[in-house]
Amino acid sequence: MNQKKHILCIEDEPEMIELMRLVLEREGFEVTGAVGGEQGLAAMRQTKPDLILLDLMMPGIDGWEVYRQMRADKELMDIPVVIVTAKAQSIDKVLGLQVAKVADYITKPFGPKDLINSIAKVLAKQKTGS
Repeated sequence: MNQKKHILCIEDEPEMIELMRLVLEREGFEVTGAVGGEQGLAAMRQTKPDLILLDLMMPGIDGWEVYRQMRADKELMDIPVVIVTAKAQSIDKVLGLQVAKVADYITKPFGPKDLINSIAKVLAKQKTGS
């Protein structure tokens, strides 16, 4: 399905990064974790991942600020972002998908299948350019 796509997971909980790494590496993805927004921005500039999993609620630079900085950077603006957050209210989802135009929005807690399906959907869309 994929030629070792690289996914960057930006999250303030190392356990959550580890969980996503376990699920995604089993599916053949290469996964890098970054703890917090600042580390995440540095990591994406260094590695240019194929997709970013981004938590919204993080201390310091939160997910929306990371996203805003990405979209303002010509090198990073085209990387698809899947929001992975505990913010489960429908208004947050609408803001993410419709207003900010993130590629997808997953709420915690989620199952491994939800994560894999979301990533597959986003990467397939990216390949077809739609």
